[in-house]
Amino acid sequence: MPATISSTFLAYSNELIAHSESTIDACLARLTDKQILHRNGDHENSIANLLLHLSGNIRQWILHGIDNQPNVRQRDEEFSLHPTTPIPEIRARLAATLTEARAVIAAVPESRLLDLTDPQPGGGWGTPTVLEAIYRVVSHLELHAGQIVLLTKQLLHADLDLSIPRKR
Repeated sequence: MPATISSTFLAYSNELIAHSESTIDACLARLTDKQILHRNGDHENSIANLLLHLSGNIRQWILHGIDNQPNVRQRDEEFSLHPTTPIPEIRARLAATLTEARAVIAAVPESRLLDLTDPQPGGGWGTPTVLEAIYRVVSHLELHAGQIVLLTKQLLHADLDLSIPRKR
C-alpha cells in the first residue's frame, strides 16, 4: 500500500517520539537518582519533574484525548518540589506511557485525524483536532527532551555527544 500523508505523519510522529525517548534514556543512564532530582532552586524543574510532567501530559493528550481513556492526570504533583515517587518508577511510567501512546498513534485511522478532541478541558487549548493533538505532544516531548539534555550537560559538566560527535 502506498504511503499517504496521514500514514507518513503518524509514522514520523512515532519516530520522533522514539528518538526523544532514546535521547532522554541516554541522559538518564548517565545520571544518579540524586542528579535526576536536583534543582538549582524552587523556581526550576528537576529532571524528575520533567519526566512526571511528560508522562502526565502525554497520558492526558494521547491516551485520554485520542483513545478516550480516563483522565487521571494530577498536574500539580508533576511539579512537586520533592517528588515522592521513586526514580525507577518515574522512568518506568514514562516508558510505559510512551509505548502506549505510540500504539494509539499508530492505530489512528485517517478518518479520525480531523476529529475534534478536548484532552485538557479548561486548559486553554480549546478543542484541537486529533492531528493537532499529536503534533502538540510530539513538539512538547521534544522541547522537554532538549531541556533534559541541557540539564544533563550542566550536571555532568560534559558534552554528551548524542548526535554526530564534534571535532574539538
